[in-house]
Amino acid sequence: MAGKVGFVSLGCPKALVDSEQILSRLRAEGYETSPTYAGADLVVVNTCGFITPAVEESLSAIGEALAENGKVIVTGCLGARPEVIKQAHPQVLEVTGPGEIDKVLQAVHQIAPPNANPFTRLIPPQVTRGDAPPRYAGTVKLTPRHYAYLKIAEGCNHKCSFCIIPQLRGLQTSRDAADILYEATRLVGTRTKELLVISQDTSAYGIDIHHRESDYAGKKVRAHLVDLVNELSELGAWLRLHYVYPYPHVRQLIPLMAEGKLLPYLDVPLQHASPKILRAMRRPGGAESHLQTIQEWRSIAPDLAIRSTFIVGFPGETEEDFSLLLDFISQARLDRVGCFTYSEVEGAAANALGGRIPEELKEERKARFMELQSRISLEKNRAKVGKVLEVIVDNYGELPGSVIGRSQYDAPGIDGLVYANTDGTVKIGDIIRVRISAAETYDLHGEMVGTVAWKPGVPVMGAMASETIRL
Repeated sequence: MAGKVGFVSLGCPKALVDSEQILSRLRAEGYETSPTYAGADLVVVNTCGFITPAVEESLSAIGEALAENGKVIVTGCLGARPEVIKQAHPQVLEVTGPGEIDKVLQAVHQIAPPNANPFTRLIPPQVTRGDAPPRYAGTVKLTPRHYAYLKIAEGCNHKCSFCIIPQLRGLQTSRDAADILYEATRLVGTRTKELLVISQDTSAYGIDIHHRESDYAGKKVRAHLVDLVNELSELGAWLRLHYVYPYPHVRQLIPLMAEGKLLPYLDVPLQHASPKILRAMRRPGGAESHLQTIQEWRSIAPDLAIRSTFIVGFPGETEEDFSLLLDFISQARLDRVGCFTYSEVEGAAANALGGRIPEELKEERKARFMELQSRISLEKNRAKVGKVLEVIVDNYGELPGSVIGRSQYDAPGIDGLVYANTDGTVKIGDIIRVRISAAETYDLHGEMVGTVAWKPGVPVMGAMASETIRL
């Protein structure tokens, strides 16, 4: 019998998908996962290495695994910088980079040999197309059953001065549309009701493979975001787009929101609004162009929720630059916003820029930014009072009949929640209709007024497709 593996997954949803791929391979080879360090033959730590706090968290997790177990394999983004890991923790047995699943498996085999029994060892189908790395039909999900992340590409072609993702994960490598669609079909067929499309630059999907066609369900589908979303929208799941750059062709997706085929939600990492700071960041656009794009999108889909992230305290940021950012936030009235103080990343071009901002000033600007955005968020949430929203249930509340979910305008883990009182028959994964009765800065409260029948576009295992499926 193969051994037991402990697993620690850190970082963004893209890293979570890598963890699912590794765990799927391990399970297929007969390995079990251990919920404790003591019960594991070894521990795999999937790290993040994007910003300094993430590096520190990863190194801390590696240290904890070493102290509690002693046999540790490290993979993920920080694994692309093995010298950092080895300097802090020379006892680590193996270091592999992001997406290097085969190397992780080889390292595991050295410590705990796999099960040689052909009746208990089943390698999932391997999919290889063109220059893309091999993928496996995964069986392990680290998200709840009712939602899943769907990674459509790896790596990034941008050269943002504050970022080292291309060094960590390489240039963009898109998957063929057919591979993605077959994976999505399998997910929906096993009762996944929400697909969250992710990559480093979702809008650029397919550019690296010249938007080549692939065969899906008897037809050719281009590796282009518009074509892909049109096909995914037919599966009947909530479809949510993350990491969308405001390229011109994104405008073609907005009508799908108005038609109910695509959730009225876009995660658009704008980072700043001052043209000077954006140039220093090596990012496109500015306040004027961003506002024009947002206005065009909202003219087609008025209820569109836009999430974005911003960096304050970037080298050279003056009070005038920061004021431009605040003015933009006031005018754009974005729905979901995250703000981070600038942090140096080893190997990033921005480290060479002058005009460093003191930490106290960074924090002061972040507080002013979030104070403004909090007011906007509260105003937007109060406008929802009295309205009926569709809500997907993520968890049960503390009281009988109470549930915690998210509206169509909220992604898991990063956006607001909806707390609802129900008749007690609701299960996790159900989609219900909730009349909003109260609003906080980020969260909403309400009463269930009905359920939404789920109508998947593919056959569903173990249930009638025409019924509301209880998970």
